[in-house]
Amino acid sequence: MSLISVEEALNRVLASAHQLEPETVSIDEAHGRTLSAPLRAKRTQPPFDASAMDGYAVRGVDIAKIGSALRVIGESAAGHAFQGELGAMEAVRIFTGAPVPDGGDTILLQEYAKREGDTVIVETSEAIGRHIRKTGLDFAEGAILLEAGHRLNERSLALAAAMDHGHVEVYRKPRVAILATGDELVRPGEAARHDQIVASNHLTVAAFVRAAGGEPLQLGIAGDSFFALERGILAAEAERADVLITLGGASVGDHDLVQSVLIRRGMELGFWRIAMRPGKPLIHGKLGDMSILGLPGNPVSSYVCARLFLTPLIRAMQGDPNAASDPSEPAILGCAVRQNDKRQDYLRSELVIDPDGLPVVTPYEVQDSSMIRVCAEAGALVIRMPNAPAQEKGEKCRIFRL
Repeated sequence: MSLISVEEALNRVLASAHQLEPETVSIDEAHGRTLSAPLRAKRTQPPFDASAMDGYAVRGVDIAKIGSALRVIGESAAGHAFQGELGAMEAVRIFTGAPVPDGGDTILLQEYAKREGDTVIVETSEAIGRHIRKTGLDFAEGAILLEAGHRLNERSLALAAAMDHGHVEVYRKPRVAILATGDELVRPGEAARHDQIVASNHLTVAAFVRAAGGEPLQLGIAGDSFFALERGILAAEAERADVLITLGGASVGDHDLVQSVLIRRGMELGFWRIAMRPGKPLIHGKLGDMSILGLPGNPVSSYVCARLFLTPLIRAMQGDPNAASDPSEPAILGCAVRQNDKRQDYLRSELVIDPDGLPVVTPYEVQDSSMIRVCAEAGALVIRMPNAPAQEKGEKCRIFRL
């Protein structure tokens, strides 16, 4: 099977994504969830004319003249509206957020007035209508304010609550099983032989899953045997995983058995080699309704592939219409880069902001895909297209900001 482009690989991954069924959750648990239906306002906001400032609710015509004296007939506070109607040359003491009493059309700021017992004297006039938030200033009942496919962030969550939704309909969280593979791996904190390394990719991938709105299911580490790998795949099926992520064993070495075991279990192979660096040996397929992504074992390769393919897959399964959107942005090269070969490159780079506010990126000299420290320190990935010509310092490029 020949190498395919990053763009084609992403299109195939997203085309294979099945949209999950909706469920209803409490608004308290809805942060980060994706709406499966449009959200209409169940009330008007504000539901009444409200004061935007502390002061006095008055009739604008009554305060046109400096020195006018108005009789204070009551008070209106948030949650405690004045019960009555405001008449000529009358005022109601009012606080921010409180309902403006009937008959009032202006707020006289407290610093523009002098209070003497039950009388308030105008020291500075206000234009009619000042400092009042009119009914429906924010939104009206029945208006669709959040569309299906919108992922609820802290701001839109506040909007949904203000619309009076105690529960919202969202797509179920994708269940993503994560299976690390390799006889050389031990868990962090466990005793390791001199010929073993500490597993870290499963934690990286789980973080990507959570950030995209999924639920990670850690299946542990499977050794390099058909039996161990098959047992891990069976565990993913038993967990009713929507996605199975395998880590390592995706290449063609004698100990790279993942693809063979998956095919023996019935996986329909989509592709397994991409024209990219790092991350060339990535397995994609379907095992029944379960999507398969076999990520490379090198930590940086695993990281880049998760960012490029796993995050969009999880979002697509939740109905996100922007799952395939390009998150890259322009930047300036901080050093020269040589001509690229036929693989799309993602160079770990230092990122600084120049005096004009532009991101300047300088790729690290050593780009080995095993180097976790360099990846952790990087501020961006510089994207080099296949066969891109050499570029000089100061020329424009595209980056993924990290």
